[in-house]
Amino acid sequence: MIDGFVALYIFMLAAFTGHEIIARVPVILHTPLMSGSNFVHGIVLVGAMIALGHATTPFGIGLGFVAVLLGAGNAAGGYVVTERMLEMFKPSGGKPGDKA
Repeated sequence: MIDGFVALYIFMLAAFTGHEIIARVPVILHTPLMSGSNFVHGIVLVGAMIALGHATTPFGIGLGFVAVLLGAGNAAGGYVVTERMLEMFKPSGGKPGDKA
């Protein structure tokens, strides 16, 4: 029972700290921050894959599968968003023959 409260406390502390840090980031730094957070999403995905590999119960396997699915979507979506954000900073006029 105590372990559940400790886990809930750690989750709430991490959520509050994350919100406070992200809320104070200037708009111009969101692209580098997103790029760095993609690294963390990759680590979360690897952790979810390891948890799925060690799951033995049907509930654990289902939860691990959902974790891998959401982690992969989060990591891939982060790279897509970062790429779109970087496209906004490229000059619109290019040399002839350059890809638009």
